[in-house]
Amino acid sequence: MRSIFLKVFLWFWLSTVLVIGALLVTIHLTRTENTFRPPHFIESVLTTYGRKAAAEYERGGRAALAEYLRTAERETGARAHLFDANGTELSGAAVSPTLGGKAAQTARTGQSIFEEVEGRMLEVRAVPASGGGSYAYLVEMPRGGPPPGGPHGLGLLSESGWTFFVRLLVVILTAGALCYLLARYITTPVVKLREVTRQVTEGDLSARVGPRLGRRRDELAAMGHDFDTMATRVETLVSAQTRLLRDISHELRSPLARLSVALDLARKRAGAAAAADLDRIEREAKRLNEMIGQLLTLSRSESDANGHGAQALDLAALVREVAADADFEAQAQGRAVEVVECEECRMKGTASLLRSAVENVVRNAVRYTPEGTAVKLSLRCARESNGAGAAAVIRIRDEGPGVPEEALPEIFRPFYRMDDSRTRETGGTGLGLAITERAVRLHGGTVKAANLPGGGLTVEIRLPLHADAA
Repeated sequence: MRSIFLKVFLWFWLSTVLVIGALLVTIHLTRTENTFRPPHFIESVLTTYGRKAAAEYERGGRAALAEYLRTAERETGARAHLFDANGTELSGAAVSPTLGGKAAQTARTGQSIFEEVEGRMLEVRAVPASGGGSYAYLVEMPRGGPPPGGPHGLGLLSESGWTFFVRLLVVILTAGALCYLLARYITTPVVKLREVTRQVTEGDLSARVGPRLGRRRDELAAMGHDFDTMATRVETLVSAQTRLLRDISHELRSPLARLSVALDLARKRAGAAAAADLDRIEREAKRLNEMIGQLLTLSRSESDANGHGAQALDLAALVREVAADADFEAQAQGRAVEVVECEECRMKGTASLLRSAVENVVRNAVRYTPEGTAVKLSLRCARESNGAGAAAVIRIRDEGPGVPEEALPEIFRPFYRMDDSRTRETGGTGLGLAITERAVRLHGGTVKAANLPGGGLTVEIRLPLHADAA
């Protein structure tokens, strides 16, 4: 369970259910044997019914009393009897001697009785007689209280197991709804912050979480505003760095152009003795010009972070074209570039950036593969293992010395260089693979390098394929 919303919701709901359960268990364990005791207003109702029963008996005799008791039973849902001081049931109904004894005791002493007899709850109250003395009004109720149906409130004292279950279920569902709303309120800012963080990670430095939080003023909202402040600062710094890099690169082009003109003039005027020095100056000037070109490419990739200039392109054709150009240059060095597999793949992207991404890796591989060997390229369209869709997988393999394992994550960092096999004398500037990583990431892909067991290095570029690229 990785969702913080689900965790908060379930913990709140479970806590509420446990509290309800504990309350019910406590009530069950602490109740007495006689769990039902009518409240004061119920006792008043019973006294009223008893007095009316006595009045009916004194007015109309046994028949009037029997009719009234039947009416009272329909109204209250409880069976009632009226006894004299000798324990005789005055309506003529058959009752057990036990009930008669209880009624006689109450009629003589005037003390009410509430207890369980023969599995039923009895309420016996003394009712005054008009000629002196007392009657006893006895009410028989099921254990737990009288059955529902009485208009005077007696029905409120009992409920069936099904009714209790329904009410308990309503309480639990209501608590669940409230816990859901509370959990959603707590976790919504975290979810929105995560979405914006992912956008920033993917290169969209303009993403902000503040507008999505509305008018919240709690600690989570404060954290979101702090994140926006940090993102604004990072965007400003990155923009300034990119702009500075672009401006410097452009400014360096002009003196380099003048240097090339001056170098040509120096060749014409100098003798053979200066040829070697002038050749070295020319090589360094070309290397500097190449580095400036790569810096401009890197800068342009930063400005294309939102995918401007993207269009449908044939990735297979691009790979074949890059391989043909690189093979032409590699032949002069006694090396080769071969395409061993090339499936047809189409995707949406910026052709110039993707070409630079593949070309920089291939040229890097040509630089370090030994003479007499070939750099091998392959392009496959594969289904992602996580079900995210199809992806184009480009692999470039060389036969060179490889890269130390600890340096593999670093080779795609700008200006990163190693001191052993890949030195400045080989012509590398430390920007080619950085351009590759940036271009691939702007297209939503990944690039990684790995050493091969038999020697050499393989670089894998994985680019997502979209259905609308056809």
